[in-house]
Amino acid sequence: MKQLLNKIIREDNFLSLSGNLIIALLGFGGFALLARSLETDAFAQWVLFISGGSLVEMLRYGITNNGLVRFLSGATETNRDQLIGANVLISLLATLIIALLLISIKLFFGEAINASSYVLFFSWYPVLAFVNLPFNNALVVQQAKMRYDKILIIKALNSGLFFSFLVVNTFVLKCSVLEITIVFLVINTITSLVCISKSWDGLKLIRKATKTTLKTLLNFGKYSTFTLIGTNLLRNADILIISISPFGSTAVALFSIPLKLTEIQQIPLRSFTATAFPKMSKASLEGKTDSVKELFNIYSGALTYLFFAVSIVTFVFAEAFVILISGYQYLNTTTTGINIVTIVRILSVYGVLLPIDRMTGIGLDSINRPNINALKVSIMLGANIIGDLIAIYMLKSIEMVAVSTLVFTTVGIAVGAYFLNKTCRVSLFEIFRSGYTFYKKLWLQSRHYTKGFQFLNR
Repeated sequence: MKQLLNKIIREDNFLSLSGNLIIALLGFGGFALLARSLETDAFAQWVLFISGGSLVEMLRYGITNNGLVRFLSGATETNRDQLIGANVLISLLATLIIALLLISIKLFFGEAINASSYVLFFSWYPVLAFVNLPFNNALVVQQAKMRYDKILIIKALNSGLFFSFLVVNTFVLKCSVLEITIVFLVINTITSLVCISKSWDGLKLIRKATKTTLKTLLNFGKYSTFTLIGTNLLRNADILIISISPFGSTAVALFSIPLKLTEIQQIPLRSFTATAFPKMSKASLEGKTDSVKELFNIYSGALTYLFFAVSIVTFVFAEAFVILISGYQYLNTTTTGINIVTIVRILSVYGVLLPIDRMTGIGLDSINRPNINALKVSIMLGANIIGDLIAIYMLKSIEMVAVSTLVFTTVGIAVGAYFLNKTCRVSLFEIFRSGYTFYKKLWLQSRHYTKGFQFLNR
């Protein structure tokens, strides 16, 4: 048993899952505290600050993230330093451009922005963009190096400090949303300083960037940037469209709660795809198409079975989850006309579709088809926007916004599978068979170690 536990604890998937589990649970708890402690308008400002920030993060790091992970998996030590240095240089320049753009927009449209729920985002994100630059670079570099233990430390530090503050704030301080934002900036600064002091962010390697490595990352990044932005928009387009619709900020606050609950389903997804991508990329670079296919089937199948189980729980206990996050204040449908429990249940079905959709994207990137993955995401984004507009302006239903999520995800699976099949044949039968085989082996291994433990303790 001890041997089994040691093996599990040191395994990449376990470390990656632990990191994402910590940040998701602390983020989930922090979100619940904010939903309970802030007024609806202030809470909507926070949601849009985080949602808008996530979108811009994808623009900053989409240029280099997937490219760095892919090319670093088969790089020599010299080339590795050059790639990391190029990543730091590109992300620094991208941060400067984005910050200047947002500041300019705030200067020209200050009156309209100050009167909207976006005031927090335009006022403070340019500051956040610089203070969290080393912190985010460290996450990218350590993922590329497959050092999930360091990623776990970084995420635990950042999320742990902010969650601790929110607990104290809820019961003692009672800070405004502006004061909470300033504390958030301070905590990100502390995390970044730790990463710099440990040389985890690759800042010292910036001088080793070369024209070749810059070109390599930018060529891959021109597609992966759009893919990551599109993926983020798929997660946040609903909120952004609702925010400018007649439903207003109250609907933003309401819809953000079911979206937060879906993060429970995405904890293992982010974890396992983070380990799957470098493995599949390495196999692709070595010309091992069968290994790419095998990894795709195993990850897709195992995650689909897991997500099915999680989705059943979220579907059955939808109302309890809403109460856990926000209390009873958002359950009253007579004042808003929005049934938040129904939205949670619709999005729980969406969770079952996520693994295969995400893995087709990972598969396309790993075989160096980022352009096709970008096309896939653009088709999904178009379907999502059209669906949201129909739901809001024709059907006048926030619940139907959630239904459109099911539609665009199904479209994404079909498009991704079609293009992936051109290189390595995949099928639903093989996916489910591989998933079943994975859990069967896991069960047999656990029984083997358990029997050994029982024998030693006779």
